[in-house]
Amino acid sequence: MLARVPERMRRALASVESPPVLTGRRVRLRPLVPSDFAQWREVRGHNGAWLTQWEPAKPKGAPDPDVSRSAFAARCGARDRERHLGTGYGFGVFVEGTLVGEMNVAGVTRGPFQSCNIGYWIDQRHAGNGYIPEAVAAGLRFAFEELDMHRVEIAIVPRNQRSRRVVEKLALRSEGVALRFLEINGCWEDHERFAITTEEWAQRRDGLVFRWL
Repeated sequence: MLARVPERMRRALASVESPPVLTGRRVRLRPLVPSDFAQWREVRGHNGAWLTQWEPAKPKGAPDPDVSRSAFAARCGARDRERHLGTGYGFGVFVEGTLVGEMNVAGVTRGPFQSCNIGYWIDQRHAGNGYIPEAVAAGLRFAFEELDMHRVEIAIVPRNQRSRRVVEKLALRSEGVALRFLEINGCWEDHERFAITTEEWAQRRDGLVFRWL
């Protein structure tokens, strides 16, 4: 029976049955699990001001996964459920076994859209080493070749120069600015939207893989 399942469905089923692990030249990406809490708490604690200025505000009174082991475990569980539903895939970014950031493939939409978005962050102590462009390149390969996406988007607050450098290094296409697109740190922020389609991926795949993966 499995042999009759279309290739795109087989790939989707495989990503549900076993958590995907992505690799670049130096980075290894895998879903975070509750036992990663000690590393997570250290990295997030060290980077509080560095990260929160670019992230949605945390709900008041809700357990904080950055400091609460049970809340972090719940966050891992939520990411696992998203993977089983096929709506999102979260990855910790590891270099030589050390957690240095996160790269998430989220908002997976099927049907006529076949699209998703990618988000990421990096430990300030490891910024500037090209780890996140490498992780995003691995995410693009996963999105197009395993999830069968047609379009992948990355949205960035225009003044976030470090985040912009990631899409610039990957030479992703800008599609303009969406006004007050997302709530970030309590404010509705404009975002510049960058995208790549499967047709562009087919043309650029070999170069991106050669440089980053």
